[in-house]
Amino acid sequence: MLSLSLAIPAGLTGAYGAGIALSLATIMALGPQNVHVMRMGLMRQHVGLTILTCALADVVLIATGVLGLAHLGGLSDKLQGAMVGAGALFLLVYGWQAAQRFIRPAKHTTALTGDTPNHSGQQVFTRKQAVLAALAFSFLNPHAWLDTAVIIGTASLAYGQTGGVVFGAGAATGSLIWFCGLGLAVYMLGRRIGNANIWHWLDGLVALMMWGTAAWLLGSLL
Repeated sequence: MLSLSLAIPAGLTGAYGAGIALSLATIMALGPQNVHVMRMGLMRQHVGLTILTCALADVVLIATGVLGLAHLGGLSDKLQGAMVGAGALFLLVYGWQAAQRFIRPAKHTTALTGDTPNHSGQQVFTRKQAVLAALAFSFLNPHAWLDTAVIIGTASLAYGQTGGVVFGAGAATGSLIWFCGLGLAVYMLGRRIGNANIWHWLDGLVALMMWGTAAWLLGSLL
């Protein structure tokens, strides 16, 4: 990050730092995307691939906000409503899967794909499944669109055209820092977790969080 900051004109380093700060502030909330990264890290499955996919997805969302949505005045009400509805449906289904693993762990040690469980009784993801899951939690998550695209995109307008791009680069850097740190932390923690009861209660927590978020999203449409 130091070498990158040295390549930024001195007058725009403030915009770069502000982008990092805002990105970290919006992404640190324990939302569906972060929970998915944590779960993959604890299972120690495709952690690097999941982090890379989530980070690149955030870069796309940030670029969309900085270069597009912010200048168009944000999302239309109909598009925002459709995104919220789709995101809520996705979270309800994912929460249902987690609830099934919580209620009947012996029967639901595999996911809907029928993969064989690993030594901890959890689903084994293929590379394709890991990428698709990370993309789903990134692009079907209305919070990601609103926080990453709209909020960061709108904030970038304060720095002008060139400064806004630098601000967006800082936001993308902040996203990469967060996902790398989170993934590494839970990956290391995963080495110390071998108790099936911990995974059982984790699935219960995931189900409640996903359903709670979906209910909040649906409530916002009323």
